[in-house]
Amino acid sequence: MKILIVGSGGREHAIAMSVAKSSRADKIYCAPGNAGIGQIAECVPIGAMEFERLAAFAKEKSIDLTIIGMDDPLVGGIVDVFEAKGLCVFGPNKAAAILEGSKAFSKNLMKKYQIPTAAYENFEDPEKALAYLETAKMPIVLKADGLALGKGVLICNMLEEAQAGVKEIMLDKKFGPAGNQMVIEEFMTGREVSVLSFVDGKTIKIMSSAQDYKRAKDGDQGLNTGGMGTFSPSPFYTKEVDDFCRKYIFQATVDAMAAEGRSFKGIIFFGLMLTEDGPKVLEYNARFGDPEAQVVLPRMKNDILDVMDACIDGTLDQVDLQFEDNAAVCIVLASDGYPVSYQKGYEIRGLENFEDKEGYYCFHAGTKLNDAGRFVTNGGRVLGVTAKGADLKEARANAYKATEWIEFENKYMRQDIGKAIDDA
Repeated sequence: MKILIVGSGGREHAIAMSVAKSSRADKIYCAPGNAGIGQIAECVPIGAMEFERLAAFAKEKSIDLTIIGMDDPLVGGIVDVFEAKGLCVFGPNKAAAILEGSKAFSKNLMKKYQIPTAAYENFEDPEKALAYLETAKMPIVLKADGLALGKGVLICNMLEEAQAGVKEIMLDKKFGPAGNQMVIEEFMTGREVSVLSFVDGKTIKIMSSAQDYKRAKDGDQGLNTGGMGTFSPSPFYTKEVDDFCRKYIFQATVDAMAAEGRSFKGIIFFGLMLTEDGPKVLEYNARFGDPEAQVVLPRMKNDILDVMDACIDGTLDQVDLQFEDNAAVCIVLASDGYPVSYQKGYEIRGLENFEDKEGYYCFHAGTKLNDAGRFVTNGGRVLGVTAKGADLKEARANAYKATEWIEFENKYMRQDIGKAIDDA
């Protein structure tokens, strides 16, 4: 098979690595890809939002399957463009990707179908949002409706902070058109857990659980980021929690989308909060999480192409989805100053230390090759250093040991990824 992967981050590198393990994969392309992905796939200089060019490339190269890794093209309707041209593509169409593309839609869906989530209100008028805050209980959560690179969520402890947040999102448009509409919801407390799943429109198969870290600094301080690290599985995702979620959240979401005429095929990422009142949905994503993919995919036993085919064909009920009985931890090596401002172009040393080391991975996110053919930093999140272990504590120790193998100027990482394991 010839495979095309659309995207350029650590998630796409993890997908490419999984595809490369398949005996069915003869040739892998990635558009636009990055320097690390270029070691296992041929990178193509076409942007993820250039739907017509991507489809033309898929036609020209007789691509058998295109895998969409990123949220923007999914929400923008790339799957519809490919399917209209008779091309095989993995991911939800535009009607289904709205599950991630609009927080207002997903909250309304959960309310209509009684899927557990935080109490909320939607607003299109900033003045009405400000009036609502006058009577709201603090702390409170403000969410830009649309895609905002995982950063369009503000947790406000005081009324003045919340009022400033409304201005930031809806008037100053800090997150662009994502802030044309806003969700204000109650602040929930508890453990956060991420659960990825494969879906074929009617059947859902759950992957291993994970827990990620969004804040830039240790102790969950600092600004929201695209993700500073993650571990899998979560010790807090117990059988009792799993039983509840399967009954009241997972299948209920798939059925709700089908009932709305928005049959979902692809990946649903469930962001959950384990509250005193039981698990509740924080958010949905319509694709693999990043960096969750870096700890979940290396532990998957199945051929990823077989599973994706089953999602497309509607035969997922015939797949026995299996994961290794171990653990993985991913530490993101970032450029100091991320997510605000940072320098790029520093040479990355030590990547060769990962070659032929079983259970250790270095997924590239923000890298490129310079004119001398050397790897250099090219983004805020640079690398995702991942290691397996017999259990979470061993995986965490292995991952932090592996971060010492990599050096570049202004290298920054959180030191507490997986520390929650000690509290389990």
